[in-house]
Amino acid sequence: MTDDPPAECLDWRGRLWTPQIGAETGATAAHANARFTAPASQCPSIDPAWEDPKGVPISAIIFGGRRAKTVPLVFQAFNWTSGIYIGATMGSETTAAAEAVPGKIRRDPMAMLPFCGYHMGDYFRHWINMRRLLSVTPRIFHVNWFRKDGHGRFMWPGFTENMRILKWIVDRTRGRAAGRETPIGWMPRYEDLEWAGLDLSKDRFEDLLSFDREAWRQKVIEHEELFIRLHGHLPKEMIFERELLICRL
Repeated sequence: MTDDPPAECLDWRGRLWTPQIGAETGATAAHANARFTAPASQCPSIDPAWEDPKGVPISAIIFGGRRAKTVPLVFQAFNWTSGIYIGATMGSETTAAAEAVPGKIRRDPMAMLPFCGYHMGDYFRHWINMRRLLSVTPRIFHVNWFRKDGHGRFMWPGFTENMRILKWIVDRTRGRAAGRETPIGWMPRYEDLEWAGLDLSKDRFEDLLSFDREAWRQKVIEHEELFIRLHGHLPKEMIFERELLICRL
């Protein structure tokens, strides 16, 4: 953030950095996305114990992507490993704001691809190994607020109504809400959500959660393209989860 780079410092990986090293190797002192970061302590809703060495209990993890079709409004992973698979294969459709063809699926495992400082396959393995240290694993969910109808209009009313879905997620983690099993995970039924103050028909809700087996089979083929790129470091559990998904489809 200074006008002139420091004569010497530790870079974002904790390594020695000088202007000469940067010129010779191309290494940067700061991460490419450092401009997006801010102290977590500035978040007004952060847990007071967020830096407690004992940790803060986490009941649920929510992944999400921007998809106009195929991916339902919300679903819950069957277990920890299937949840990691969901996060590892998540993607969003590019928009006109991105330097890409609008509508093309951009894979962004766990929304970490631009921020992870090491191989994504190893990152998946660390998630898998975390299970051995946990007595209770957080439930894992996936949301998609951007599904569109046949006329190109968003089907979900908007972010102001998201708490209805988040309430179902909280209730699922507390054992207070039911759901129906599908090949990709657990989904809420119309009667499982709080609809007071919102006129959203059951038919429209079913469309938001509709599941197309053929579209998901194509989606699994796209997952294989990602796994090929990560092959040298890909945990075998991800291959097993893909095979299980294929069997359910």
